[in-house]
Amino acid sequence: MPTASRTVPAALAGALLLAACGSQSASQGDDATGAGGDGRVRAHALCPSDFSQYGSPPPSSEPSVTPSGTPTPLPLPSLDGPGEDGVKVTGLYAWGAENGCAADFSAEFEVTNRGTKAATYTVTIGFLTGSGGAVDNVETTVESVGPGRTVKGTVAMTEPAGDAPEVSGVEVIKVRSVPADEAPSASGPCPASGVHVYADKGDAAMGLRVVGLHLVNCGTETYRLNGYPELELLDEDHDKVDGVRILQGTDRISTATGGSGSPQPVVLRPGEAAQSTLAWRNTTEAGVGDPVNAPYVRVRAKPGAGPVVVEPELDLGTTGQLGVGPWKRDETHRGTDTDTARPMPPYPSVVPSSFPSP
Repeated sequence: MPTASRTVPAALAGALLLAACGSQSASQGDDATGAGGDGRVRAHALCPSDFSQYGSPPPSSEPSVTPSGTPTPLPLPSLDGPGEDGVKVTGLYAWGAENGCAADFSAEFEVTNRGTKAATYTVTIGFLTGSGGAVDNVETTVESVGPGRTVKGTVAMTEPAGDAPEVSGVEVIKVRSVPADEAPSASGPCPASGVHVYADKGDAAMGLRVVGLHLVNCGTETYRLNGYPELELLDEDHDKVDGVRILQGTDRISTATGGSGSPQPVVLRPGEAAQSTLAWRNTTEAGVGDPVNAPYVRVRAKPGAGPVVVEPELDLGTTGQLGVGPWKRDETHRGTDTDTARPMPPYPSVVPSSFPSP
């Protein structure tokens, strides 16, 4: 199911929103808010209540967990068209204080997988002022959408303190997708590989970009590393990006990125972690060539390891190079994942047929 996060400094407010209002997510199960008679997958209510889906009567008699209420629908310019990369906003709502939900505004959206393989989507929804100015962006992840399927989701925001502009519009800011069987994970059920692999949000200053790659041994066996992660750069269409030199070590990018030193054997017991570093500059020089952008990187932790596709949003300018640091033990990691040591079975090779259109 999807998870949501804020892409602006109001991350704490987003966390409080999740606690107060329930899940900002889409579900593919057959629970009370699961698949409906039209074949589409329903979204969990933003604020579980006696009006579980924006005023609609609940499908079951389960007790409410927050005060009920009906938000005010706000007009959208148009609901027609295919949407941005398979994602379309279908509703915008204003929540009043009387609803008992911490959300001030929420938006409903649909994700349609037009591809031939199951995919996991990262969607960024922007809440806008009447003049089109940005108020807030909210990012959410929609997991494992089968080919031809349409999944509904909901995101919400709280107004920042002070004299904040009124929200009166919404749009899809960005859509990223990766194969579901190559999706990164930082926690949750342990993959069949026995390790979680993911990228952090990174840091950027004065044209220097640094993103951390993280690996957590969530399995039951010792996991060994010695060297550099293997990388394959992919463009927005998931095609391989050629012409970029991948440097072993980050010293030639910057000496202050933490990705220097020679590779050393890293032995990870269950629950232990390692990290590597990606570093690059987005310098652009006239007459050198076209700037290179690679939103995705396919990562193999070591030779023969299964691939994981992360989204570091590489904007390499015309430099033509990316530095990668060796794997090092992550002494700061404190494992809290309750699903450690319970690997998931391999991803099924046969994907269920698509849902029928409503």
